[in-house]
Formats: sequence, structure tokens, C-alpha cells
Amino acid sequence: MRVICPNCSSKDVGKIGTNQYYCWNCFIEMSVTNEQIASVYQVEEDGSLHSLNDLFIEDQTVSAQLNM
Repeated sequence: MRVICPNCSSKDVGKIGTNQYYCWNCFIEMSVTNEQIASVYQVEEDGSLHSLNDLFIEDQTVSAQLNM
């Protein structure tokens, strides 16, 4: 599965863990469940995560953009 970043539409997204992806273009981390983006986080300079769910998650999940 290839995920496209919901923030910047970049295809430069890599898998960093089980069902976890990272956009190298805008530095956000995403958790995917059943081909749905379940959580979106901004990675801060100190390595902490700041939730962006209020900006990206409307009905608990949004469809992951897939490039098959």
C-alpha cells in the first residue's frame, strides 16, 4: 500500500512501523487502520507528537489516498 500525505499530497511517505507512516516532505506521522487514516500527528523538534486530528479527521477516519 502506498499512502499519499493528506497534508501536502506528497508521495514521499515511508512506513515507520506497523500501520504507521511518515511524510518526509511536511514531517507528519499517520496511523492507518483498515486503509483509513486513523490519526495524524506533527512531529515537533524535540521528537514529541502534536495531534492534528482536529484538522484532518472528520468522521473519526478519512480514506487513505492510495497509489496502487
